[in-house]
Amino acid sequence: MTAEQAPSTSGVPTLALDPYGRDHQGEAATLRGLGPVVRVQLPGDVEAWSVTRHDLLNQLVMDPRISKDWHNWGAMERGEIPDDWPLIGMVKVTNMVTADGAEHRRLRKLVSQTFTARRVEDLRPGTEEIVANLLDALPSHADQDGTVDLRKHFAYPVPMQVISDLFGIPDHERPELREAVDKIFRSDLSPEVVGANQIAVYQLLARVVELRGKERGDDLTSALISAREAEPDALTQEELVGTLLVMLSAGHETTLSLIVNAVRALLTHPDQLALTRGEEDMWPAVVEETLRWEAPIGNFPFRYPTEDIEVAGITIPKGDPIMAPYSAVGRDAQQHGPDAGSFDIAREQARHLAFGHGAHACLGAPLARLEGTIALRELFARYPDMILGAVPGTLEPVPSMFSNSVTTLPVRLGRPAS
Repeated sequence: MTAEQAPSTSGVPTLALDPYGRDHQGEAATLRGLGPVVRVQLPGDVEAWSVTRHDLLNQLVMDPRISKDWHNWGAMERGEIPDDWPLIGMVKVTNMVTADGAEHRRLRKLVSQTFTARRVEDLRPGTEEIVANLLDALPSHADQDGTVDLRKHFAYPVPMQVISDLFGIPDHERPELREAVDKIFRSDLSPEVVGANQIAVYQLLARVVELRGKERGDDLTSALISAREAEPDALTQEELVGTLLVMLSAGHETTLSLIVNAVRALLTHPDQLALTRGEEDMWPAVVEETLRWEAPIGNFPFRYPTEDIEVAGITIPKGDPIMAPYSAVGRDAQQHGPDAGSFDIAREQARHLAFGHGAHACLGAPLARLEGTIALRELFARYPDMILGAVPGTLEPVPSMFSNSVTTLPVRLGRPAS
């Protein structure tokens, strides 16, 4: 981790976050150690706030004085954030994630009506088939030394196939979609690449909406279009495309990192893996503990006070951005006990914030949990002798201050179960 600490003008300590995300948990521990409210420095010398305690962040996201709308970012409105700022693509967007109040409810309503618990449960057989087919193919991907990159050949395609099927993405569009989604959460790309990627992914999803408008299917995009026709004021065409982008990118990235992080945790904690043997009911606990202990999204931007607010005795001025540090609050000892730093699937689970909370809680959380539970259960049932194919500390992190995972996950599968 590369970080600089210095007192800010308000006397609150400042930590420069690593845009390459080389040590999410080390950085998270430093944040907690600096106090409940910390200033963070982002690329381009842009500063924000970070609230590092679970209870305080939980209260913050429920506070009606806190906005998700980037128009309430004072520096943005004053023209102090340039259009080529490296993180602009994560912030200056208009969709249900960056909307408040009635506007947020309007944008979220159609998705809530169509992306129901029943629709998620209906995805179970298809998800199980996708997982089974990928597990069948894993041995064919082994290198000469017998290692398989589980991220590339399993953790990545599971959510990508599930969500592409869910949204009716045509097969010929899927390679470009994969490439575009990969770039969304990166924080090491040039502004030119970020801008070009935004244009490309919007154009791709506009083509999907146009196609599904002409050829309806049993997919969520078709359902959203039909619902929109029944209630024309619900979503504009641009808003529909933006909604698809949010759900596709967040739905894929979160589940991918969840699977990678869970496998890595279990293979480096054999005592915890042993607790799952013959205990199918333990897999949901594996998912929840992974979400807490190694949150798929380490940090998430931004919320903005619409007036000066006080948090833990510190005043955060109106219009200043506040980052949600999910890696930090996931191991907050005040919420999760003195052993919060330990991976323990048998612990009494206290609520975590990996999927957010309140009005903006992740709509795709039930699907991510379904995919993660099925993928992990079936993977370890098929390959019970699987071991990590690299020294844990040598795995390269995804270059992002947002995504918290590793770029490859080499494993040796061992003999498949008979």
